[in-house]
Amino acid sequence: MEEAKNKPKDYDQYASRENKILCITEKIGEASVCCCALLFSDFNIRMDSLWCIWLPASFIGMLLYEVYWVRYFKSEKKLSDFYRSICGIPVAGATLPVCSFILLGIYGRNVFLLVATVILGIGHIGIHLQHKREIQAEQRAE
Repeated sequence: MEEAKNKPKDYDQYASRENKILCITEKIGEASVCCCALLFSDFNIRMDSLWCIWLPASFIGMLLYEVYWVRYFKSEKKLSDFYRSICGIPVAGATLPVCSFILLGIYGRNVFLLVATVILGIGHIGIHLQHKREIQAEQRAE
């Protein structure tokens, strides 16, 4: 398999120790969120009430996620760059898309997307927090 071009240095050493349950949860969540976003039409733009505030909130979360990636690609691509926070949001690369899909699920009043996103969040954020803790523990030991 071809190596990812912009993978953080030493990422594979942490990936090999990932919690298998979190990995499975993440994969199930990814597939479920993708299916929900594609299958349901609850996410179409509508301006019928104050409830529509959730859509721009979701969009802002995704814009911050894009800022996170631009910042990462301009960095030295170290693990510390990959797991940095943005605007006080920890492990932003994992947290921001999950929060954005939660907000989109609220906007669309779609329980299926909300459940799928919670499953994704448990796995995705859990894995990233595990990596970050391992990195911090190694830095303290040095």
